[in-house]
Amino acid sequence: MNKKSCSFHNEEELRDEQADSVSAAYSPPSDKDSSALLAFRGIPSLPRQISELKSHSTLQALTTEANGWAPGATRFFLHLPAVQHAGIMSTEVLRAQEEWEAVDSIQLETGSQTSSDQSGQLISFSEALQHFQTVDLSSFKKRIQPTIRRTGLAALRHCLFGPPKLHQGLREERDLVLTIAQCGLDSQDPVHGRVLQTIYKKLTGSRFDCALHGDHWEDLGFQGANPATDLRGAGFLALLHLLYLVMDSKTLLMAQEILRLSRHHIQQFPFCLMSVNITCIVIQALREECLSRECNRQQKVIPVVNSFYAATFLHLAHIWKTQQKTISDSGFVLKDLEVLAKKSPRQLLKTLEIYLARVSKGQSSLLGAQKHYRTQAPHCQELTFTGVCDLPPRSSEGTWLN
Repeated sequence: MNKKSCSFHNEEELRDEQADSVSAAYSPPSDKDSSALLAFRGIPSLPRQISELKSHSTLQALTTEANGWAPGATRFFLHLPAVQHAGIMSTEVLRAQEEWEAVDSIQLETGSQTSSDQSGQLISFSEALQHFQTVDLSSFKKRIQPTIRRTGLAALRHCLFGPPKLHQGLREERDLVLTIAQCGLDSQDPVHGRVLQTIYKKLTGSRFDCALHGDHWEDLGFQGANPATDLRGAGFLALLHLLYLVMDSKTLLMAQEILRLSRHHIQQFPFCLMSVNITCIVIQALREECLSRECNRQQKVIPVVNSFYAATFLHLAHIWKTQQKTISDSGFVLKDLEVLAKKSPRQLLKTLEIYLARVSKGQSSLLGAQKHYRTQAPHCQELTFTGVCDLPPRSSEGTWLN
């Protein structure tokens, strides 16, 4: 007999001895418990059968707090002590464990969430945008001012030397962007909730939903526990831009790098609040027709606006890192960034293209070595942040008044 056969028989004898010792120490399961196991094996592994499984006494015994079980646990893994406590030790139980875990994994993959009113499914940018394309936004559309009103020499200068006007066929798409910027965050709207959940999960890597209000939003760089309070000047468009950033694999890498930069022990800044300010710059550039030439060239508005947002955020991160900026510089950085963004949008977009091309080859990194980055962002109350909305008012030409 070869070594493998001997090893196999030794393992068989060892298992028989373990089974005999367990049988001697504990009484066999009752008929009621055995019928529970048989019923368990016969139930298909689908989420809707979970309530039936939990009705059996054996399974309830396995999910109690005895022998180290935590109260309120939603899974039961059949560890040996718990199995012994219930008087069960067989391959039937192991099969039961596998089937239960299969059911639980289906719940996680489909985003089933019993403890939250919000759906756990991620939402794509196109699905969120479609929501705004189908709901009635007429009350918000009345508030928009699609272009900057210029008078006198400013109007003449813009007419002679300014960017071209947006094509007539693209103005409805532009107006939709500006209308979304007028919409606030509605925690009662399931789509709004899913957008927030998706942003949170993608940035943190969490598989589970979070509360729509709470300190965890401060960890991502909002000023308070309610993200809705930080959207002034940008509205829900600010959240759509974050959603766009995290739902593409290449821009998600960029977002995660900027998030790590925001947690630098010296150069820290509130990530989401900075993103809202970038969206404000994008809105202003769109209204001042700085993006019209590129929109006309591509015959699109929303994709250009999204790319311009990402390009502007990338440039800010580059300036912030390479010039060793800190939170006290935020107002000046944003002021200079807005001037550059309006003057050279094509340059920013080209830089983004180069960066994303390098990311796809695994060559690009904003941060390099990651020695001094916190795992959590400092709360905004600890930082003195000056955003676009806190800067001096602009003139009719879109320049800053000093």
